[in-house]
Amino acid sequence: MSDVATAPLRAASLVTAPLRVGIVGCGHIVEQYLQTLPRLADVRVVAAADLDPARAEAVAARVDGARALPVEELLAAPDVDVVLNLTIPAAHDEIALAAIAAGKHVHGEKPLAATTGGARAVLDAAARAGLVASCAPDTVLGTGTQTARVAVDGGVIGRPVAATAVMMTPGHERWHPNPDFYYQAGGGPLFDMGPYYVSALVTLLGPVVSVVGAASSLRDRRTIGSGPRAGEVIGVDVDTHVTGVLVHESGALSTLVMSFDAVATRASRIEIHGTAGSMVVPDPNHFDGEVEVNLLGGDGWVVLPPSGGYAGAGRGIALQDFVETGGAPRASGELGFHVLDVMESLIRAAQEGRTVQVASTCDRPIPVPLTELV
Repeated sequence: MSDVATAPLRAASLVTAPLRVGIVGCGHIVEQYLQTLPRLADVRVVAAADLDPARAEAVAARVDGARALPVEELLAAPDVDVVLNLTIPAAHDEIALAAIAAGKHVHGEKPLAATTGGARAVLDAAARAGLVASCAPDTVLGTGTQTARVAVDGGVIGRPVAATAVMMTPGHERWHPNPDFYYQAGGGPLFDMGPYYVSALVTLLGPVVSVVGAASSLRDRRTIGSGPRAGEVIGVDVDTHVTGVLVHESGALSTLVMSFDAVATRASRIEIHGTAGSMVVPDPNHFDGEVEVNLLGGDGWVVLPPSGGYAGAGRGIALQDFVETGGAPRASGELGFHVLDVMESLIRAAQEGRTVQVASTCDRPIPVPLTELV
C-alpha cells in the first residue's frame, strides 16, 4: 500500500493545465462524459479511439481539435497526458496497463479492474512509473455526497452508527442496447452499481474492515429490451441480487442491497443514522440532490443547503479535480481498489457463508470545498 499511496505525490510535478485527454472506448457511457469535459477549464479532449473506428470518429467530430485514432496510436501520441479508459470492465486493466507503459496517467470507469488482482497490477505499474491511476465514480465529488460529508464531519447527526444503501431495479437489459457485460464477470448489480454506493459510504464513514453477505441469481437468461438487438436473449453468469453488512473501521455498520431482480423501491438511496440525528443522502449515481436531516428533538426533516462539492458537475469532473489537486485526485486508485476489494470480499462472504476480513484499506478522500465550475 505504501507504494500506491506515494504515486500521486511523485506524479504531481507532471501535472500541467490544460490536461490533455485521450478517450479509449466510445460506447454508451461516453455521451455523459462529452456533456462535461468540454465545460472544464483545465481539461482538453485531444483524441478518441474505439475498436469501432466509426464510434471514435463520431466522438472526435463533436469536440473541437480532437481526432480519431487507432488505440495504439492514441497511447503513443505525445499530446495525450491522460487516458480516459471507458472500455468494458473486462478490458479495464489491459488498457490501463498499456497506457501506463506508454507513459500516460490513466483515469478509468469503475471498477478499477474486473478483479483485485488486475487492479493491483495497475496500481503497482503506476507507482513504479511515477504516474497516477485514478478511477470512477466521481459522482462523490458533487454537491450531494459532499454536502453530506460536511454534515457528518461537522457532527450534525452526532456519531454515525449505521447506514443503509439500497439500489433495486429490474435490470439494465431493459434500456441498454448492448447489456451483455452487465451479466458477465465484473458486472452484476454489485460490481456495476455498487461502486457508487460503496464509494459514497467510504467517503462518508471511512474504510471497511469486514463484511458478511448473501447473494442469489434467480434467472439464467435475460431479454434485451431496446435497440437493434431487442428480443435477443443473453446469458447470466453473475449474482443479480446481493445484500450484506459492511463493518467500517469507525465502528459504523452499513447495510447494502444491490439488485437487478426487483421492480422498484421507495427506500432512500442512502441513509446515515447517528446518535443525534438521521440523514438522507441523495442518489450516489448523481452529482447533486437534496441532503435532508432529522435531528433528535427537532421538528422533522430539514433540507441542508449545498455546502461542499463541485456545483454543476458531471461525469469527468475527476479530471478537473486531477489538475486542482496537483495530481492527487480524490477519486484515487487507492479508493477504487478498496471499493473493489470490499465488493469482492462481500461476494466471497456470500459464497462461503462467513465473515470475511477486507485486506485493503484507504484514507477518506479530503473533502471538496463548495466550488462553482467556470
